[in-house]
Amino acid sequence: MVAMSTNPLSGLLRKSPFKPIQQHMRIVYSCVELLPSLFDGLYERDLEKVRQVSVQIATLETETDLIKSHYRHNMPKTLLLPVDRKDLLSLIHEQDALADGVEKISQILTMRDMVIPGAIKAGLDDLLRRTVEISQQALIMIEELDELVHVGFSGKQHDKVTLMITGVRKSEHNIDKVLRTVNRALFDIEQELDPISVMFWYKIIEEIGNVSDHAENMADCLLLFLSR
Repeated sequence: MVAMSTNPLSGLLRKSPFKPIQQHMRIVYSCVELLPSLFDGLYERDLEKVRQVSVQIATLETETDLIKSHYRHNMPKTLLLPVDRKDLLSLIHEQDALADGVEKISQILTMRDMVIPGAIKAGLDDLLRRTVEISQQALIMIEELDELVHVGFSGKQHDKVTLMITGVRKSEHNIDKVLRTVNRALFDIEQELDPISVMFWYKIIEEIGNVSDHAENMADCLLLFLSR
């Protein structure tokens, strides 16, 4: 007798290849949503709060990895959908990269006692807020996948998702401008900081920016769906 899988994702995959992607993205967003709390702990010099939030992030990131792995190994080789299997795998890879980036940031902040330079705080706050917003936009976009399939990737739903894709791209462009501002502010005070801290701050800023890059890549994946 063949043992039946007790993993709920197996059932989701049989029903729709999009359900696990949506479940995965909800957890990814929960991970990104913790970024402001992580930095609040840093602002307050509350290292225990930083550690606790980092543990939450690591737990969520592990969960996203498990879903991604199960999805990759259990997806049928052929799908009766106007979507290529490799495109679905690319989409969940981009989603997973959001959570990976957040975990990298949390690891830096727990491994090293970082102090936020006053000159970059306002820009960093703006960057974090926009990063959570674009991740939420990406989540809402992914939640539309089932309805998009239901109407055959056409009609009003097609136009609705196209507008969402445009919104994500616009947000990413605006985040790029904020990134340049924050990096410039850090460059202007480099001489006032120790070189190792400067290096880590550039790395943290880069990783925050990567989150929006991956959100835009998700939008590109959906645009590929719509174009076929």
